[in-house]
Amino acid sequence: MVKTFKNHKIALLRGGPSSERKISLFSGREVFKSLKRWQLNVCDLIVPIAKDLNYLKNWILTRLDQEKVDICFIALHGWFGEDGQLQNILEKEGYLYTGSNSCASEYAMSKMISKSLFEDSGIPTPKYKVLENNSGFDLNDFNYPLVIKPSAQGSSIGVFKVDKKKDLKSVLKEVFSYDGRVIIEEFLKANELTVGILANQPLPVIKINYPLDIYNYQSKYTKGVSKYVVPADIDKNIAKRSKALALKAHNALGCHSFSRVDMLYSYAKDEVYVLEVNTIPGLTRGSLLPRAAGAAGIEFDELVLKMLKSALK
Repeated sequence: MVKTFKNHKIALLRGGPSSERKISLFSGREVFKSLKRWQLNVCDLIVPIAKDLNYLKNWILTRLDQEKVDICFIALHGWFGEDGQLQNILEKEGYLYTGSNSCASEYAMSKMISKSLFEDSGIPTPKYKVLENNSGFDLNDFNYPLVIKPSAQGSSIGVFKVDKKKDLKSVLKEVFSYDGRVIIEEFLKANELTVGILANQPLPVIKINYPLDIYNYQSKYTKGVSKYVVPADIDKNIAKRSKALALKAHNALGCHSFSRVDMLYSYAKDEVYVLEVNTIPGLTRGSLLPRAAGAAGIEFDELVLKMLKSALK
């Protein structure tokens, strides 16, 4: 497979303007080192923080032209990277790039769209409501505690558990500041699971154990707080159902080659619920997709090469 890319110039795109810039820089650094170990011709492009779309478009296209790039390996998370905007630019200019196309990326990034598509496809997802503004809403059909999250953020940024009504207003004010829309979700006492997809096939299920009430940014990125069990120590039937639902969610959004599907398993309801699909999962060695790939016997460098192959779609 390496020979396929020997005559190509590859650009590793990382950084970017989203709130997940720091994670992207770490992910991209590991991918860049891996591509170098494969002795491929790769340049490291750290995308600026600026949120001006025209500036970002011109910056990227200028660099790609200067470097005479053929293929882009996208390691950008969040806004302008994972939401279809970058993919749309690359599509229009005829550049090959890794991962899902602009449409699937947009669908996956928007929890509003993805949840609607899950429901249309018969994929269980926690009961939810979308709030467009911070006034005039009815939550009488929800019981506390609630989960409050932005409609289009990754890395569990801005995710809160609200136990009492009196705390709701202050939390909503903060969460609205991210992208102007909020998802209210029922809180389920459940196991947090995640299933990586690679070459459009599910990898072993990972179970995430964490001491906090909710798996948020702090739980994810504070060293030693969360523990990951892979393959998950759950009933084989639950694992089989989880993998089948993960692949169904991946396909329902039109994703290509790889993703990571976050899920919950409720013992009380004996139900697996899909939360969201991540089209550009974290790619540090400790990230979840590499962990799942490792459990399937796929080392990190092989994983990166398989992801690079997705650009030949």
